Amino acid sequence: MPTEPTPKRTIVFFDGQNLFYAAREAFGYTYPNYDPVALADAVCRPRGWTVQEIHFYTGIHAAARDPFWHGFWTNKLAVMGARGAKVISRPLRYRNRTVDLPGGKQFTFPTAEEKGIDVRIAVDLIRGAHHNRYDVGLVFSQDQDLAEVAEEIRCIAQEQNRWIKLASAFPVSPTYSNRRGVNKTDWIPIDRNLYDSCIDPRDYRPGKTAGGATPP
Repeated sequence: MPTEPTPKRTIVFFDGQNLFYAAREAFGYTYPNYDPVALADAVCRPRGWTVQEIHFYTGIHAAARDPFWHGFWTNKLAVMGARGAKVISRPLRYRNRTVDLPGGKQFTFPTAEEKGIDVRIAVDLIRGAHHNRYDVGLVFSQDQDLAEVAEEIRCIAQEQNRWIKLASAFPVSPTYSNRRGVNKTDWIPIDRNLYDSCIDPRDYRPGKTAGGATPP
């Protein structure tokens, strides 16, 4: 049996949009008000995990299509990068979506889709394990596509005869029906008290003051 390392080197991977939508459903927040650096510390420190790196991934609207959200993420990512997080962003892709309405009518509207983020997270998780860069890979996501990554990392651990853990952290509340982390990983629920202790005091929404506004 491989020896469990002490301390445990940890790389934290944030799926920014996945976490935002989960926090919105669980806690009612209407914009991504979390502080990834604080969340990483709040989850890792009590478990004796040493944060080595923080990777943050998100899609971003084009400035011409949605200047508000483009400005928000540009501001937020710039601060995260200055604090040492590795930021990976992708432009959102747009397509028309058509839905059927009562009476036989149809309604077509534009939607933005995030492409390539889940693949990049998977690649970075596998690459980090293969190159022995972490003992714990902590993912803030409930994307079940990452379950296949967990299987691959188990194979890497066996081939290298070393201890590796993959965990997924996610918001939980009575109002949020999805209570599952990524399959084949250790699940770490985040309740409202923990989440609220990690709210970013800065408000990156265009037109807000840099000192921060009270979250909705």
